[in-house]
Amino acid sequence: MKIVIGIPAFNEEKNIAGLLIKLKKISQDIIVCDDGSTDLTGKIAENLGAIVIEHKKNQGYGSAIKSIFLKAHEVNADVLVTFDADGQHRIEDINSILEPIKKNIADIVIGSRFLNNNQQMPKYRKIGIQTITKLTNVTGGTKITDSQSGFRAYNKKILENIKPTESGMGISTEILIKTQKANYRITEVPITILYEGDTSTHNPVAHGTSVIFSTLKYVAIERPLTFYGIPGFIFLCIGIIFSIWALQIYSLQRELITNIILIAGGGIILGTVFMITATILHSIISVVRERK
Repeated sequence: MKIVIGIPAFNEEKNIAGLLIKLKKISQDIIVCDDGSTDLTGKIAENLGAIVIEHKKNQGYGSAIKSIFLKAHEVNADVLVTFDADGQHRIEDINSILEPIKKNIADIVIGSRFLNNNQQMPKYRKIGIQTITKLTNVTGGTKITDSQSGFRAYNKKILENIKPTESGMGISTEILIKTQKANYRITEVPITILYEGDTSTHNPVAHGTSVIFSTLKYVAIERPLTFYGIPGFIFLCIGIIFSIWALQIYSLQRELITNIILIAGGGIILGTVFMITATILHSIISVVRERK
């Protein structure tokens, strides 16, 4: 079984050498995506024998993962393990991540930070990750505890058939939603994270915003009747209620209240537009799925 380790890296010259030396004990096939680093990250990785993908400018975590997916498929990997370069992941947890794939009981294995009760995770990060994970579970129909873990293993079927498109942090959610939709098997194993000064380079606000927008985009595409139809129905109801109210006032006082009329008209117009959009998109997506 050819195990490839993929590392997205941005300005990690302080960590990359020590990390690669340790990872070489697990696999000689290591891909480093140097995502526009301004330091010597790529050069150090290349000198230590890693396959280096160079992005001329920083394109984001998602772009790095996409490049690693493509390269792993190109080198005919049986399993791809994605591993962060910031020193938070423990190398000794890689065997646990690989075990379900080796036993053929999973296609994706997620290293979950929430299956281990001994984690010392910063509170703001814990709340954010758990919120995003709940949104992912509701949207994608998954039942996982850590949708944002970058410590994962993917088997060959995933590398061949799942084509991520997100450039930002939303790629973690995108892969899970696409995997669940395609009926591949997802499982989790507990991992321990080393939070020594919280070395992650991901801005928590930017991370959360990226993931939320990514998730909403997939809801809009996969479930247009839900995404557009429900708000459309609500707007329409508001418009009708305010229209009835405006008519009652006019019938009793012969007076038109501008604010009420504007809300009524706006609600009806928005509701109608949303409902029509939901119907059209649902029809188009249904036709596309049937042709596939």
